[in-house]
Amino acid sequence: MATHTSPQPEAPVEEWHDKKRYLWLMGLVPPTAVLMAVALVWAFNGLGWTAVSPVFWWIGPILVYGLLPVLDLFFGPDGQNPPDDVMEQLENDKYYRYCTYIYIPFQLTSLVVACYLWTADNLSWLGMEGGLSVISKIGLAFSIGVMGGVGINTAHEMGHKKDSLERWLSKVTLAQTFYGHFYIEHNRGHHVRVATPEDPASARFGETFWQFLPRSVWGSLKSSWALEKTRMNRLGKSTWNIRNDVLNAWLMSLVLFGTLTAVFGVGILPFLVLQAVYGFSLLETVNYLEHYGLLRAKTASGRYERCAPAHSWNSDHIVTNIFLYHLQRHSDHHANPTRRYQTLRSMDGAPNLPSGYASMISLAYFPPIWRRVMDHRVLEHYRGDIESVNIQPSKREKILARYGADA
Repeated sequence: MATHTSPQPEAPVEEWHDKKRYLWLMGLVPPTAVLMAVALVWAFNGLGWTAVSPVFWWIGPILVYGLLPVLDLFFGPDGQNPPDDVMEQLENDKYYRYCTYIYIPFQLTSLVVACYLWTADNLSWLGMEGGLSVISKIGLAFSIGVMGGVGINTAHEMGHKKDSLERWLSKVTLAQTFYGHFYIEHNRGHHVRVATPEDPASARFGETFWQFLPRSVWGSLKSSWALEKTRMNRLGKSTWNIRNDVLNAWLMSLVLFGTLTAVFGVGILPFLVLQAVYGFSLLETVNYLEHYGLLRAKTASGRYERCAPAHSWNSDHIVTNIFLYHLQRHSDHHANPTRRYQTLRSMDGAPNLPSGYASMISLAYFPPIWRRVMDHRVLEHYRGDIESVNIQPSKREKILARYGADA
């Protein structure tokens, strides 16, 4: 007589959940860092440690150049990608977009507090005699600049979305650094020309950061204006029109700077300029390392091949990923520009940086160290074929002579 065995129950499939869900709130550290600095200065002065307390006005650079690289090294890569079956649900979860929205009120509050601190001549409530020293004011400007630089990344996240509110909030976030044209150039310029010699925001092999910075700043400005001029012409309107997204974004900056100056006086202007320049230079440092030396090949038709994971440098170090809303998963971002940060994946085929963006920013400032760390990685990515690399034109012959024999 035949015996029948009952089918074994399948092992339960573990439900996927975002382990970083509440860690994304750590993205609020940059816009609240100055508020934390105020509390720390007050506490240290209260303890009589007045010689140490001024260091906290430099909390922004300490975070970027010190704490984040150490934390990236300690915690290492993330290693978690969302599976296909949760992508839609994860994309539509509004909690994640609220994590970016809330950046803005803290950003504006910290900026106002900084303006007060730059101009106050009696800070006795902080346990100080008189106002801040010039060095402390400069440190505060750099800390506010860090907030603005990270804010550009927050604006980047919102500016890619189709929702009109998020696009407007993107411009508001960019107002602090007077970099509103980024909203146009990044979406309609950089994403079209990325990893080509025509893109001002794609760094070339052999190009130092200090050469790249003015080229990217000026090139992006010219490109954004040309893009909006073309759009206005198609609409049959003058370029000097409020619907020009470069002009209305700059107008937000003028209103912000004008209002702050009217309230706190012209004494804040040098510090507003300093924080803005430093803030957008942080963005440009990230631009420099995201596509350094990478080049899209041309097809038989003479057009560039479609952007692929191989055309962006990635890093999956979890700490900087949290602070920058997965910006380091840059290949997926270029493949899916409207995809929200929580659903971005670490992609196969993408070249990887040796550490997180926070660590690489510091290296970019020192060209000999940068080239020692990165140039061989570019060549390895192209299997030694120097002709496949996006080379700095002024150094092309020298670079070909140096690496050609090894190609």
